[in-house]
Amino acid sequence: MCPAFHWWILRNFATRKMLRKIRKITLRTLLVFAILLAVLGVYFAFAIWIDVPEIKNDTTLTWKRKTISKEFYKVNQNWLKHSKSGLWELYVEGEAYERGVANGMLTKELHEFQEDAFINQIRILVPNLTYLNYLKFFVGYFNRHLPDHITEEYKEEILGISKFASDKYDFIAPKYHRILNYHGAHDIGHALQDKNMTVGCTSFSVWDKKSADGKLLVGRNFDFYSGDDFAKNKIVQFTNPAKGYKFATVTWSGFIGACSGMNEKGITVTINAAKSSIPTDVATPIALLAREILQYAKNIEEAIAIAEKRKVFVSESILIGSAPDNRTISIEKSPEKMDVYEVQNTSQIICPNHYQGKAYTNDLSNLNNQIESSSLYRSIRLRQLLENTDTLNYLGAATILRDQKGLNSKNIGLTNEKSLNQLLAHHAVIFKPQDKLMWVSANPFQCGEFICYNLDSVFAKAKDLEENEPMNVSKYTIPRDPFLETKDYKNFILFKQLKSYIQFITKKSNKIVLPENLENAFVTTNPESYYMYQILGDYFLSRKNTKKASRYYELALTKEIATLKEEKQIRESLMECQKIKPTK
Repeated sequence: MCPAFHWWILRNFATRKMLRKIRKITLRTLLVFAILLAVLGVYFAFAIWIDVPEIKNDTTLTWKRKTISKEFYKVNQNWLKHSKSGLWELYVEGEAYERGVANGMLTKELHEFQEDAFINQIRILVPNLTYLNYLKFFVGYFNRHLPDHITEEYKEEILGISKFASDKYDFIAPKYHRILNYHGAHDIGHALQDKNMTVGCTSFSVWDKKSADGKLLVGRNFDFYSGDDFAKNKIVQFTNPAKGYKFATVTWSGFIGACSGMNEKGITVTINAAKSSIPTDVATPIALLAREILQYAKNIEEAIAIAEKRKVFVSESILIGSAPDNRTISIEKSPEKMDVYEVQNTSQIICPNHYQGKAYTNDLSNLNNQIESSSLYRSIRLRQLLENTDTLNYLGAATILRDQKGLNSKNIGLTNEKSLNQLLAHHAVIFKPQDKLMWVSANPFQCGEFICYNLDSVFAKAKDLEENEPMNVSKYTIPRDPFLETKDYKNFILFKQLKSYIQFITKKSNKIVLPENLENAFVTTNPESYYMYQILGDYFLSRKNTKKASRYYELALTKEIATLKEEKQIRESLMECQKIKPTK
């Protein structure tokens, strides 16, 4: 046999042997990976699994919703009705699960609309479906320990509501799991947001010499924004629980937490976000902690005790007004520590989006928050407004909450985060705890009428309500903001419409050209707004028209910019203009 041929046979045999060996190793490796993925999948499924509360002797199975008249519904003594003001009014009573079932049954259509609005806003913020799907699993895994930090009472109430949730979002998660997770959405969004703050809420309180009649007065803007539709159906909920105190909250369907509320003992609760680092694990959602205080505290001491026993996973200030104590304090709580901020030798307190207590004096995150966000600016503006009046009543409180100016009444443009009224608030509310009065803003924002409710009166009528009669105290209604009748308001509406259009064509289509007349109209709608010029700069930069882009960025830098982060973004965009070869 030819030596060369013999060598070829041996080499070919060795090659095939090596290939078989490689194939065997590859198959084993793939098998190991498949087993690991299967184990990981099983682990993930078990990790995110949340036990559903078991309800024994469910007495709600025979409950039915009755339509009493147009937009007035009842389930036993529980009811939901639409007031002339545009606010929905909801009354629920009984044990936790019963309250939840009544709530879910009564607000089923409102809840579906609310969930649509919430999911649509998420899709706008996260348009990439792959990332959105990843986000779903991330939230599910991150929230796997959420039930461990929610009381059985509140889990049962959420279960009752979830029975009537829409089927259309079951692909996200089962109904109970979904509604439970929504109660931590504020906290997660607060911690993971891209901007400095998710919200720019401001609240304050006066009493004794600063109050017109010496009684406690509390005002707050809840500047939580999740799209225009999310705030359309505001609910004033009156809750008569089997355990604890009766209370009222300003809320939305499907949500049992408290962002703003007052109980029958004259305790008021409002929450203000502070700067948080990215959490590593969940704890008690801040709105559920606020709800617990509202339901179970009758004075400041008890409110503090409840706050101390709960762990939270974001930083938040909880402003507590107390009729029995005739004063207001701020509980400043973060995942690491808690402080109680009280003012000395004065009868007013303000609550911005940064901490003011001694425990956070040298806290780096808190100091950076004051420098980088709009919180410090707004707190100074609020002090100016309070100093402009010797005493304050509920009408004066509404005027402060509606203020759109900057320091020294400077025009800083509509929607500026540095103003108290940013024209995006979900609601504003004013409390007068000694008299059990609360004023809730009707749409739009805090510019509509403030509708007054007397808690004692509402709860006295609630059980026997058989017709859609007014529940508010009409003589105390605060009129609509005159701003709504001005040209500036019309400009604001046009500003919002053009802003959405320009941002859409900037990101989505290079083929659509912004007409010059719309460009000029946009400038006219909000000429003192840095944000308006930044939006135009972004549009022209996307078209590589660096000359125009630079001009708009430079104009933006001459205006009052809300945060350092946004100023940095504008300066970076301006530098980018210098690097790009301009179009002819």
